[in-house]
Amino acid sequence: MKKIHILIVVLVACLVMPVGIEAKKKKVDIYDLSLDDNLETPEINNDKHSARIQDYQYDVAVSLKKQNYDVELMRDNEVIVVTLPAGQLFAPNDTVLTSLGMASLKPFLKFLNNPGFYKMLLVMHSDDTGSRQYTENLTRARVNAVFDWIDENGSVDFVVPYALGASDPMVDNNSMDNRKRNRRLEIYLVPEEVMLAQAKKGRVNIHMVQK
Repeated sequence: MKKIHILIVVLVACLVMPVGIEAKKKKVDIYDLSLDDNLETPEINNDKHSARIQDYQYDVAVSLKKQNYDVELMRDNEVIVVTLPAGQLFAPNDTVLTSLGMASLKPFLKFLNNPGFYKMLLVMHSDDTGSRQYTENLTRARVNAVFDWIDENGSVDFVVPYALGASDPMVDNNSMDNRKRNRRLEIYLVPEEVMLAQAKKGRVNIHMVQK
């Protein structure tokens, strides 16, 4: 009986072990994550590595501000947020990128030159004019237009689009100016595994994406 029991334990261990190994190998698919989850991951748990990334992201943010983009830093300066007015990208109620819109997006292509260095989250918003279905459909079509343009001119391997409709206004939709502010595209530049690996080696610098 004892030998049989040991054999069963060994067999069970053999069956379970490959599953455990595969689970460890399995990577998170960024396209399956919510916006909040994508903004929070990957985590940078080392203070020294985080400081290198913060310094790098600050330099990138300064560079974008010099190009007259509306730029903020979040997650302890690890994530860059660039806000583009929807009117800079699309004609009113339209879903086709204008020539000005394409020119406004072009500088962001370089951030995808090094696959896995960044993930780029595209988040489209609207005001609350029209029904919920209308605003959701509008933002979905617009963010897809931005995604498709990037696909045609670069790489979308680490680009994730989100359409939020009117669900997350910056300000109350109680005036024309406020509604204009709420119609926007937010571009989040989130450090990915390649940047983290470079930070561990102390090699993160602004020239890595300025091509």
